[in-house]
Amino acid sequence: MPTKTFSLLPVVVAIAAGALLSTPPAFAAAHHAAKAAKPATVAKAAPRKKAAEDLTQGLAADSALAANPPALPAKAWLLMDFDSGEVLASANADEPLPPASLTKMMTSYLVEQALRSGKLKQTDLVSVSQNAWCRGSSTESCMYLPLNSQATVIDILRGIIIQSGNDASKAIAEHMAGSEEGFAKLMNAEAQRLGMAHTHFMNPTGLPDPDHKSSARDLAVLARAIIRDSADYYPIYAEREFKYNGIKQGNRNALLYTDPSVDGLKTGHTEEAGYCLVTSSKRNGMRLITAILNTHSAQARADETRALLGWGFSNFEKATPIQADAVVGKAKVAFGKADTVDAGLGAPWTLTVPRGQQVQTSVELKSDLEAPVAKGSVIGKVVATSNGKPVGEAQLVAQADVERAGLLLRAWQHLARMFGK
Repeated sequence: MPTKTFSLLPVVVAIAAGALLSTPPAFAAAHHAAKAAKPATVAKAAPRKKAAEDLTQGLAADSALAANPPALPAKAWLLMDFDSGEVLASANADEPLPPASLTKMMTSYLVEQALRSGKLKQTDLVSVSQNAWCRGSSTESCMYLPLNSQATVIDILRGIIIQSGNDASKAIAEHMAGSEEGFAKLMNAEAQRLGMAHTHFMNPTGLPDPDHKSSARDLAVLARAIIRDSADYYPIYAEREFKYNGIKQGNRNALLYTDPSVDGLKTGHTEEAGYCLVTSSKRNGMRLITAILNTHSAQARADETRALLGWGFSNFEKATPIQADAVVGKAKVAFGKADTVDAGLGAPWTLTVPRGQQVQTSVELKSDLEAPVAKGSVIGKVVATSNGKPVGEAQLVAQADVERAGLLLRAWQHLARMFGK
């Protein structure tokens, strides 16, 4: 059991070591509780080895969109492009595994969404029950909320994200749903809504339970949702320390101290789950998400994430197949004051593709448009391909209103269509 400290481990030591080890601070625990369709495969790896061998020799990718992805000594791993949600490389991405405190990403996400909707306020007080209270045990990570005390929602949120507090997670679960079991139902409903097909939550903390599972792909999907939907609160995931009740604890995500491009998200560790890490990094306008499940040490989860991010940023780049203001075609409109309407993108469109790879586009417009057509309504799509394989698509929308023609003009157009004119 590593010795605990009330203060943040010196950054200088982290840099010299290549990563800040995930040593729990004051009273925090060593046992840190912490299917979508597969992408087209360009580089096919050799069959995976047994789990015991994987943790020492590396688990090779079973799907990758560029050559030579790293083999990582973990039970599962994944690299995702944030903008598109496309998986760039993965191994064993859909196996349900114990997620440990990565679970708390869903706990914090539900709190953030409740704050966004007004169901919670940052200043609301959360009570600490006997069940939620952390008894000073060395077997779990805690925020160290005093028994029968109250803490604000925003402090609780920081305690969940930065200190990985089991007490904070239990307290907010009871506040929002009456019990941990009731909150787990909210967690599972949200997981289903997000398409987390291989996830089932039993509690808000990630403490071991045989039915508490998630997958690398699902956790990356959740991370993407947090970044996309929680803009006001996402900066908390990059905070390096938080002091509460006189106890200062440091964020266990080692990359926050050594890689300025990393700004989240969460670590996890139990004996069953091993060492886990979900991370996001943004460089030169491209954001990538990684998920590493069940590796053998805190150092390993940081090193493996560095390797995966390095490969991703080195092998992929952003492409803009069509400019946002470009007209890409004219859709025919029946029974309108105009015969056609310009089609263009409804929003800026970028893709993440292997470096140097050319992207082609093809336009598909609806053939049965009838007036009236409202500006901004979807009238088709554009499909991007590379090396003959689809790499993305975007909606095309009407660039102007087309009003319905008068009765006489519509009658004439109808006759013209009947006689093929």
